[in-house]
Amino acid sequence: MKKNNDKLKYALCVDNKDCEDLEKRKIYQILHDEEAQTDGYLRVLDESGEDYLYPASYFIFVQLPEEAQEALRLTA
Repeated sequence: MKKNNDKLKYALCVDNKDCEDLEKRKIYQILHDEEAQTDGYLRVLDESGEDYLYPASYFIFVQLPEEAQEALRLTA
């Protein structure tokens, strides 16, 4: 699971087959979960406000400027 000292990661959703809680072309916060990544999944804070596992192939990691990360944190 996520550790408090982990650097925040973000990913762009590029697919959402059978996932009502994901929107294509939206950026999501990704939580650290090595076991999920090993199995081909990412732990994502989705539209429900909860973290769930989704296929890693649904996302592309993006690097955001600190100002953008702060704006996303404030809207969460």
